[in-house]
Amino acid sequence: MKKIFAFLSLLVVASMLLTACGGTTSSAFKVGQVTDLGGIDDKSFNASAWLGVENAQKELGVTGKYLESQGQSDYAKNIQQFLDEDTNLIVTVGFLLGVDTAKAALANPETKFAIVDYAYPDCWPGAAVGKDCGSDKEIANVLGLTFQTDQAAFLAGYLAAGMTKTGKVATYGGLNIPTVTIFMKGFEAGVKYYNQQKGTNVEVLGWNTAAADGVFAGNFESTDDGRSLAESFVQEGADIILPVAGPVGLGSAAVCKETGNCLVIGVDADWYETAAEYKDVVLTSVLKKINVAVYDAVKRAKDGTFKGGVATYTIKDGGVDIAPYHDFDSKVSAELKAEVEAAKKALIDGSLTVDGVLAK
Repeated sequence: MKKIFAFLSLLVVASMLLTACGGTTSSAFKVGQVTDLGGIDDKSFNASAWLGVENAQKELGVTGKYLESQGQSDYAKNIQQFLDEDTNLIVTVGFLLGVDTAKAALANPETKFAIVDYAYPDCWPGAAVGKDCGSDKEIANVLGLTFQTDQAAFLAGYLAAGMTKTGKVATYGGLNIPTVTIFMKGFEAGVKYYNQQKGTNVEVLGWNTAAADGVFAGNFESTDDGRSLAESFVQEGADIILPVAGPVGLGSAAVCKETGNCLVIGVDADWYETAAEYKDVVLTSVLKKINVAVYDAVKRAKDGTFKGGVATYTIKDGGVDIAPYHDFDSKVSAELKAEVEAAKKALIDGSLTVDGVLAK
C-alpha cells in the first residue's frame, strides 16, 4: 500500500511540474515581426529589426517570431496572424506598413504595436483615414520608431565629397518615400557643405532636394536593378554611390567590386559586417540603429512602461551615425577625419543643420 501511495504521489508531482511548464510556455511574452519587402535577410532594416528581437529573446526572455511579406497584400494578413496567435507586441517594419498597422492597432487596442520608420498622426488635408493614411491622431497602443538619418547621411556626404577622385558622387533610392529620401537629402547636404567649406564643386547625381526628385529603382529586391543603376552612374562619372534601397544596393556593391571603378556607402547596418563579401568597396555605412529601437520597444512593452507616441533617434543619442572606415581608414586623411568629426559635433549641438545648409 505504501508503494502504491508513493507511486501516486510521484504521479501528482510530475503532473504539477508538467502543468507548470505548460503554464510558463503559454504565458511567455510573445513578439512578432512583420517584415517589409526585401525579407528578413535583407542585410538592412528588416535584418536590423530582427536583431533587436533576437537580443530581446536572449536578454529579456521573450519569444520571437517573424513573418515575411512577399508583397504589400501580405501586410494585413501577417499582422492578423500574429493577432490570432495572441502576440503581445507586434513590430511592423517600414513606411509602407503604416496604414495596415494603424487599422489593426485601432481594431485591437489591447495589443501593443511598434512600427519602424513611421509615426502617427500621419494624415494630411484631404487624406482618407484608413486608405491614404493610418490615423489623424496619435494611437495609444502604437509606438512609432523614427530616425533622423539625414544627420548621419550628411556626414557620409561630406566624407564622399572629400574622397571622390572624379568630382561626382551618386545616390538612389528604392522608392520615393520619406524614409528613403531623408538619406538622399542628408547626403546631398553633406556634399554641399563640403563645397561651401572648401570652395569645390562636387556634384551629386541621383537626387535634388529642391526638385524633390531623383533616381529610384522602383523596388527593394532586385540586385539586377542595383547593378544597372551603378553602371549608369559610373558612366556618368560617379565613383562613390549611396544606394538607399535594401538588397538592391548589393547589386551596386557587386559592380564596384567587380570593376574597381567605384565605392559604396551602406545604409542601416554596417555593410562591412553584414555584407562582408563586399567589404573591399565599402567606404562606410549610414547607421540607423533599428535593432536598438526595437529592443527598447520590446523592453518597454514587457516591463509595463510602454506607451504610444513617437521615439525619435538622433545623432546626439547615438541612434544614427556613420560606421568606421575599416579598410579605408588609412586612406581617409587625418584632416578629413577631423572635419567629419567637427561636423558631427556641430550637428549634435545644433549649430549645423541639414536644412540650414540646403537653404544657402
